[in-house]
Amino acid sequence: MTILSNGHLWKYSKFIVNKNYSFKKEKILKSLSKKEIDDAYLSIKEWDAYSPTPLINLNKLSQELNLNKIFYKDESKRFDLKSFKALGGAYAVQKISKGDKNIIVSTATAGNHGRSVAWGAQKLGLNCKIFVSEYVSNSRVKEIKKFGAEVIRVKGNYEKSLNECKNLSKKNNWIIVQDVSTQNYKLIPALTMAGYSVMIKEISKQTNQYITHIFLQAGVGGMAAGVVAGVAKYFKRIPKIIIVEPERADCVLKSIKNNKMTKIRIKKESIMGGMSCGEVSLVPWKILKNSVNLCTSISDKNVAKTIAMLKNNYFCEKNIIGGECATPGIISLISVCENQDLKNKISLDENSNVLVIGCEGDADEILYKKLLDDGKKELGI
Repeated sequence: MTILSNGHLWKYSKFIVNKNYSFKKEKILKSLSKKEIDDAYLSIKEWDAYSPTPLINLNKLSQELNLNKIFYKDESKRFDLKSFKALGGAYAVQKISKGDKNIIVSTATAGNHGRSVAWGAQKLGLNCKIFVSEYVSNSRVKEIKKFGAEVIRVKGNYEKSLNECKNLSKKNNWIIVQDVSTQNYKLIPALTMAGYSVMIKEISKQTNQYITHIFLQAGVGGMAAGVVAGVAKYFKRIPKIIIVEPERADCVLKSIKNNKMTKIRIKKESIMGGMSCGEVSLVPWKILKNSVNLCTSISDKNVAKTIAMLKNNYFCEKNIIGGECATPGIISLISVCENQDLKNKISLDENSNVLVIGCEGDADEILYKKLLDDGKKELGI
């Protein structure tokens, strides 16, 4: 099986170098402190059924791309929520509730964050209101409702659902547990980011190999910033950080290019719905703006194929269940490796150890099955 091709079937849409790159641990750990990161890990590791998610060696893919190692952090195994988001929203709910059973928590979500908040609320016996846009699938809504939350569907996109969540929460004194930060709303998003940093703590224990590159998904930037803060806290040597976004929602790339937070208008939603965000969040931006080496964007074209390749042993001997938002790191990595000049430019070679985050499994089971079937047809299997 040959993944690379002379026809350049794997393509990135845009690729830019961050001209303002300057990775400074002290500065990053002012935005998300060592104590906040430590507290998250010490709390989460005590949760029922906690165990580190697998770090899988994609040995077939690394051989094909002539790299030393490619590590895939498999977040499909995170509790029973099938997503890294279990680390963020639920942890924030725990921290803000402080044992008060009378509070009502709320959030707007594309799916996985809402499940985490609902799960966290259920564990603590709290009422929970989850706002979703018209584009969120019934399958994802069903999964949220499993945890006893009331789901409120809002006409329009994610931003519309977020605005409705803010308005009704203010009116009813509900506490918003959002991973999107603004000038006047930083504490709770920082808690979710601290939760996400647990992935890097685990990775630091799972391998003694020096990670040279991280291909990292971004929506509003919360996971990416949490990972970068984890790198600043736990890694002795700093890898190159490459941000990957859908071409239809490349707000981090545009912000890095313009050296300021840049809002974009999403004309059509990406199949990578959890990453379909028009504006980078404030606290993540403070972390990412100087710590990211490069930004790239990709189309939806190779998502289904990559899902099928993960499931059918193309990248390693294991069958991996990775949803649509688990694929961007792999797609971008392969796309870069098809361009030898670019591969050389970012020092990807036989000594490189690359990390990609498989941030979700089949969190939307119906969509996953459709994309898996489409990908298998594309591969002829």
